[in-house]
Amino acid sequence: QVQLVESGGGLVQPGGSLRLSCTASGSIFRMNAMGWYRQAPGKQRELVATITSSDLTNYADSVKGRFTISRDNAKNTAYLQMSSLKPDDTAVYYCNANANLNPFIRRDYWGQGTQVTVSS
Repeated sequence: QVQLVESGGGLVQPGGSLRLSCTASGSIFRMNAMGWYRQAPGKQRELVATITSSDLTNYADSVKGRFTISRDNAKNTAYLQMSSLKPDDTAVYYCNANANLNPFIRRDYWGQGTQVTVSS
């Protein structure tokens, strides 16, 4: 199996920055796309950003120009650099990873989530 561990959340003032990290461990044959999602209270989980194994990225319109997703394939780690944070960015942020356990079995995995609170 694959385990995802997130870190880097916390309380930040509007306009501030945070960097989230997500490290995957376990029986990983090949790590495919990784991504970040978020869920605010009373709302559905939504996509924030994704990155493929060849570093192609995709962002939600609400974070374009403010957030940057990146990855270190050698460490099976994805990052989310968040800048110009707004109160609307307050949510639990979840890491997602699509991984092959062997050449034939491919699954999605989720982290436990990390709280990001943007408030003065």
